[in-house]
Amino acid sequence: MPAFPDVQEIRFEGPASKNPLAFRHYNPDEIVEGKPMRDHFRFSVAYWHTFRGAGSDPFGPGTMHRPWEGPVDNVDNAINRVKVAFEFMEKLGVGFYCFHDRDVAPEGKSLAETNKNLDAVVKVMKEEQDRTGIKLLWGTANLFSNPRYMHGAATSPNADAFAFAAAQVKKALEVTHSLGGAGYVFWGGREGYQNLWNTDMKRELDHLARFMHMAVAYKKEIGFTGQFYFEPKPKEPTKHQYDFDAAACINFIRSNGLEGHIKLNIETNHATLAGHTVAHELTYAAAHGFLGSIDANTGDLLLGWDTDQFPTNVYETTEIMLIVLKNGGLAPGGLNFDAKVRRESFEPIDLFHAHIGGMDTFARGLKIAAAIRADGTLDQWLRDRYASWSTGIGAEIEAGKHDFKSLEKHMLAKGDITPNKSGRQEAFENLVNRFVL
Repeated sequence: MPAFPDVQEIRFEGPASKNPLAFRHYNPDEIVEGKPMRDHFRFSVAYWHTFRGAGSDPFGPGTMHRPWEGPVDNVDNAINRVKVAFEFMEKLGVGFYCFHDRDVAPEGKSLAETNKNLDAVVKVMKEEQDRTGIKLLWGTANLFSNPRYMHGAATSPNADAFAFAAAQVKKALEVTHSLGGAGYVFWGGREGYQNLWNTDMKRELDHLARFMHMAVAYKKEIGFTGQFYFEPKPKEPTKHQYDFDAAACINFIRSNGLEGHIKLNIETNHATLAGHTVAHELTYAAAHGFLGSIDANTGDLLLGWDTDQFPTNVYETTEIMLIVLKNGGLAPGGLNFDAKVRRESFEPIDLFHAHIGGMDTFARGLKIAAAIRADGTLDQWLRDRYASWSTGIGAEIEAGKHDFKSLEKHMLAKGDITPNKSGRQEAFENLVNRFVL
């Protein structure tokens, strides 16, 4: 029996549509800058929030009405959930999904039983992938929920916790590989510290690097060709996490000889928690060649935690898509809706409303970004602002033809700098608004 019997396939009906179960802007077949919208986004549904989120918060238990959930989270219930998930994704019209190992199958009394549970559910996931054509964008292991990871996983002071995490990631990599996953994400949910008095930071970071080299070696051993990602996050649950932001992650990757193996999966709400904008994090990652994939959500600036809301701000999605287009796209990464419906939005139909809104918001952002690029004024103004670096002394500096002595000679002869020009911030903002508003 269908889990969503009253919902048909969500279709594009255009901006004039008032149908809440239709796309107004997301037309998967519409060509933008030479390729269909679906290929620009590679939209993905997050298994954990969409199908496992209960709506609980620190002040109360879950509120979500999920009629497909049984009284016990056993393998049979997990298999039924897989079928519900693929029905939802098929009707929504997305091509990808993401999961943690513990999202899809319950943990057993031992590692062997846990792996057996996972294999049973993954078998059905593979059948549903074959039936629908929906693919796995990336998989990952939950190394933060079980109490064994209270001090961290790869950075735990308990060597057995490190070993258990290694075994869990080994299995998660095998499962991701068997499902044809395009990538694999490492998010250090508890890889950080609360207090430096009881923390040997250098040792923990060395252990994390050793763990990642083990993962790279095993990836090669099993022939998995998917992309590895780090997902930066500054806090929650630990006070300070080692994967604080894009800069910290890139520094760790390069310091430990992992470049070429790992890119970044940037999340909007995590950027906010780090005191950045998502545009900053995406731009920084792209500038260093590490932009790989995006967890598409947003936060609430009036709240101090990771609210994981669905994106509704067209200005923000325009910024994101300008960066993605300049980057040449995201593949093999994509846009994963790591977002959850509000605790008050507890009915199953709200899952459709949330994803439709997010997909439409990104579709508008893409079309606006493409129009800005086609117009060319923004890029021209930016080039004009840095014109002094395109000729003369600026071009010579960029070409490596000067040192401090020669630059001193240049300025002694010139006397002072060419007068600065206005940054015209407001004009730049108005130019973008001309397309957005």
